[in-house]
Amino acid sequence: MLDPSSSEEESDEVLEEERRDVLVAAGGVSPRSLPPPPPRDPRGREAGGPRAGSPSPSPSVLSEGRDEQERLQREEREKRLRLQLYVFIARCIAHPFNAKQPTDMARRQQKLNKQQLQILRERFQAFLNGETQIVADEAFCNAVRSYYEVFLKSDRVARMVHSGGCSANDFRDVFKKNIEKRVRSLPEIDGLSKETVLSSWLAKYDAIYRGEEDLCKQPNRMALSAVSELILSKEQLYEMFQQILGIKKLEHQLIYNACQLDNGDEQAAQIRRELDGRLQLAEQMARERKFPKFVTREMENMYIEELRSSVNLLMANLESLPVSKGGPEFKLQKLKRSQNSAFLDIGDENEVQLSKSDVVLSFTLEIVIMEVQGLKSVAPNRIVYCTMEVEGGEKLQTDQAEASRPQWGTQGDFTTTHPRPVVKVKLFTESTGVLALEDKELGRVVLYPTSNSPKSPDLHKMIVPKNSQDSDLKIKLAVRMDKPPHMKHCGYLYALGQKVWKRWKKRYFVLVQVSQYTFAMCSYREKKSEPQELMQLEGYTVDYTAPHTGLQGGRVFFNAVKEGDTVIFASDDEQDRILWVQAMYRATGQSYKPIPASQAQKMNPKGGNVNTDISPLYTDRGQKHGMDEFISANPCKFDHASLFRLLQRQTLDHRLNDSYSCLGWFSPGQVFVLDEYCARYGVRGCHRHLCYLNELIEHSENGSVIDPTLLHYSFAFCASHVHGNRPDGIGTVSVEEKERFEEIKDRLSSLLENQISHFRYCFPFGRPEGALKATLSLLERVLMKDIATPIPAEEVKKVVRKCLEKAALINYTRLTEYAKIEETMNQATPARKLEEVLHLAELCIEVLQQNEEHHSEAFAWWPELLAEHAEKFLSLYSVDMDSALEAQPQDSWDSFPLFQLLNNGLRNDTFLCNGKFHKHLQEIFVPMVIRYIDLMESSIAQSIHRGLEQESWQPVKNGSATSEDLFWKLDALQMFVFDLHWPEPEFAHHLEQRLKLMATDMIEACVKRTRIAFEVKLQKTNKTTDLRIPSSLCTMFNVLVDAKKQTAKLCILDGGQEQQYHSKIDDLIEETVKEIISLLVSKVVSVLEGVLSKLSRYDEGTFFSSLVSFTVKAAAKYVDVPKPGMDLADTYIMFVRQNQDILREKVNEEMYIEKLFDQWYSSSMKVICMWLADRLDLQLHIYQLKTLIKIVKKTYRDFRLQGVLEGTLNSKTYDTVHSRLTVEEATVTVTDAGGLQGITMKDSDEEEG
Repeated sequence: MLDPSSSEEESDEVLEEERRDVLVAAGGVSPRSLPPPPPRDPRGREAGGPRAGSPSPSPSVLSEGRDEQERLQREEREKRLRLQLYVFIARCIAHPFNAKQPTDMARRQQKLNKQQLQILRERFQAFLNGETQIVADEAFCNAVRSYYEVFLKSDRVARMVHSGGCSANDFRDVFKKNIEKRVRSLPEIDGLSKETVLSSWLAKYDAIYRGEEDLCKQPNRMALSAVSELILSKEQLYEMFQQILGIKKLEHQLIYNACQLDNGDEQAAQIRRELDGRLQLAEQMARERKFPKFVTREMENMYIEELRSSVNLLMANLESLPVSKGGPEFKLQKLKRSQNSAFLDIGDENEVQLSKSDVVLSFTLEIVIMEVQGLKSVAPNRIVYCTMEVEGGEKLQTDQAEASRPQWGTQGDFTTTHPRPVVKVKLFTESTGVLALEDKELGRVVLYPTSNSPKSPDLHKMIVPKNSQDSDLKIKLAVRMDKPPHMKHCGYLYALGQKVWKRWKKRYFVLVQVSQYTFAMCSYREKKSEPQELMQLEGYTVDYTAPHTGLQGGRVFFNAVKEGDTVIFASDDEQDRILWVQAMYRATGQSYKPIPASQAQKMNPKGGNVNTDISPLYTDRGQKHGMDEFISANPCKFDHASLFRLLQRQTLDHRLNDSYSCLGWFSPGQVFVLDEYCARYGVRGCHRHLCYLNELIEHSENGSVIDPTLLHYSFAFCASHVHGNRPDGIGTVSVEEKERFEEIKDRLSSLLENQISHFRYCFPFGRPEGALKATLSLLERVLMKDIATPIPAEEVKKVVRKCLEKAALINYTRLTEYAKIEETMNQATPARKLEEVLHLAELCIEVLQQNEEHHSEAFAWWPELLAEHAEKFLSLYSVDMDSALEAQPQDSWDSFPLFQLLNNGLRNDTFLCNGKFHKHLQEIFVPMVIRYIDLMESSIAQSIHRGLEQESWQPVKNGSATSEDLFWKLDALQMFVFDLHWPEPEFAHHLEQRLKLMATDMIEACVKRTRIAFEVKLQKTNKTTDLRIPSSLCTMFNVLVDAKKQTAKLCILDGGQEQQYHSKIDDLIEETVKEIISLLVSKVVSVLEGVLSKLSRYDEGTFFSSLVSFTVKAAAKYVDVPKPGMDLADTYIMFVRQNQDILREKVNEEMYIEKLFDQWYSSSMKVICMWLADRLDLQLHIYQLKTLIKIVKKTYRDFRLQGVLEGTLNSKTYDTVHSRLTVEEATVTVTDAGGLQGITMKDSDEEEG
């Protein structure tokens, strides 16, 4: 490192070299940074050098030695560079005057690592296995299972965790979005809102996530993370950048002490020197016309003005700082200066002069009176007390004490503006005389304290009145006079100047800081607030001098020199002189650092400069450890642009490797230090953001997750600067900045296009939130030719379309690799191929659904592009699908689930429904569907024919075995076609129409065949009262009933012909039912006719009637003859009842049973009525009458119990039969009252009643 006091020529040469490259590469490090020469052996040769008579080392050994030596040299240079950089950073942290730690930055979450992800997977697996105490319902378990399988086990999530861009908050947000969809689909539950369900599920998720063992440790971890991400103290900032730059604690402590980082005055003085040096460099650059290369020559002069303006701004910022932080008495006036002239024209004649009132100081004095010794003139029991005052101020009094023990410990506080105040302390005793007006003074002491006076208590001899006995009266007291923050040093000096202090004499001087840039040397007299004389130090240079022999007084000398003026100072003490020179050196802001002659003789022969600080211990240690060159280095001679590039790179690496998911954003403390460094050392904003972009792009290319909003901000800043919009007020644009910007722009464009092409893997499950949308927005910004002209939407769309085409290929390729399709497709069996393609279809649909769910919002500007991406993706799948389907055997229907899966995934998508792939899918399956329906139709027709031929008509469910098989097949076929959800409306309508018509034809055939079978079966039954309706007939009846029900489902279609065709099959079934009811009624009525034919034998006037009557009467005299006709009536009634029960039990349709019973009853009454009408002129035989009365009465009652309506029961036919039988009963009653044996129509009526 060059010594600050080196000649200008040397400095200029080094500066020119440093401007070309980084400090290290440009020779900015002193020769001590080079590795030491190899040690020599005792014989004078270098150790390791070739020796006479020894074999020469091989070239490989020499090469390895050189490589090792170069590596050590490189590490040494890097270490020294980091130490130098840390010195600059430590000064920025110690005394910031441009930046503050931002408080409005987004809070960063703790990142997840691979170990935590594995633990998380295990916890969720344990929950799903029921190994936790968390109670959950089935719906929540299903949600967790889906989350575990789809998200937690995803390789994309594992990659995102590995890249450090994933936090616990991201995991929770994904789960929240999943359950929101699930909960919305759940049915409403009274008294339980869906918001309550969501909250409950999230609480359970948190419990699973934390795990039982981490519940107690979580609060501490959160507290620590909250502190480290917020505002940091200086100590924390030091520690952070020690870690960033690899600085050891000892090195930091040496730098801290040697730089006096805790000394605000020293740091402010360092800033003033730095700013002065930057101004001088700007002036030198203007004189020598050595500028960076700008895009236009006119920018060279503008560059100088910008340098001056930036320094002016820093000076203004420094000037705006209070002289000292705190101190209630600090109320100095700020000098009003012109920023454009006073800061630049140092020592100008027109600079604002200080008045004496500007440097008025305020002091606080503490006077503590301890005790009085040697008091003898007063009786021991007398009361004594003390008073204290600062001349010109108020007077205070101590408590009273007895003269035997004059002790107080009382403190008095005073405020004064006198740098040299006069303090008076007096001792009094109370007067006992009646006429005494005042207490008696026993002694006094007058003190002249200064800020440098001792603060500890001391004995002072008191002045006593004449003739007092207390000749040895002393008082023990302490006077503490504070040092105001803006009083930098004070003490007695000899002085002689040309404009002020024109006489060589000893005066009391105070160095006063009026503002950050204004200091004054003031001399004060006793009891005066304003200085007698003062001298502004601006423009002066202070240095040690040799003694002046012509001046009497003072042992060691120093002076302050300014063009046209020299002021000589002298002190009686060497240490006091060092302190004065140090204080004035800070105040003047001079670049030259004074060195005492005694220390100059001890300078390092290699040119090192000894740091003359207040603490020589720290100086010696700093020199001993080689820190002096870093501390005394002139910041103006460094290429801070290159240093900042290194600093920002190291900081970003540290940030990305810490425990936060920062996405490239610096922490508030890091932003603060970088801002302060850029402002203090003049790093251009465009350079800063170009370096930042370069680092962010590099990290992103290496797999780290970087927030595109951050890239957008830095890119927009650079673009605005390069195109002349002055985002930071800088109008000059260098050729290097423009070239680097174009390079960064190309790299950024390639990066963004690559990220969009890999959007499923760069932004898995839409994480980080909004990142893909921000990436698209940034791409549009990057594609702009300049900052003002927006790029046509079609051009952006074209680029995005190209990226999404690549994305389709990337996504499908990775999907097939994941499913391992390529390994099995070439050698697998057709069934295995179909299975693999079906599995691949599930994955494809899942990918499309995830794209829609997580990424569609980002592509909301171009939804058709996402649809094109999906079509491209599916077209790649169609190649494998077609290959697998071609390998399937003919008339194989195992591929229909593939169609259903794909069609269900596509038909509800607005853009993909009936798209290119969808139509291709339909074209493949249309022939298969038609062929399948044709075969099913033929199969069903054959099954009807064969089934009805072999039908046993045993009841099966709602009908027979054949009918059940028919209806099941028809329903299954229709449900199969319905489940296809054919997307093309015309073909879907055609399929539906064909299946309905086919069902109608099949049911019609079944009904007709059943009708024929019913009639044949019925004819085979007998006509006697032994007839019991067979179950087969009931089964046939049920087949028709079931057919009518099935037609409503299988045959109905909305619209003209189909509806009409459906009504025809309904009419056919109704007609057939009527026919079989009529056939059945005819059959049972024929049984009644047989009964009546038997009764006809008893007709009046027939031979059989007479014979039977005579025989019965003759036999009745000797034995009990059974009642004729009762067995016949009972048999018929039993026949009716049992067949009613059979029908009621085995026929499934109540309506048809009622119709059957209505017709049966009506027909029965009609037959009886006709039979009676044929015998209208004949009187009924007593047995005929009894039988008919019982049959009619029981028939009426039984059919009424079966639900036959009153209107049908009490028909005219029944009334006619009832009237005839009543008349016949009356006739028999007259002729043969006991012949009816209690069987009457009247009884029947009463029973009915």
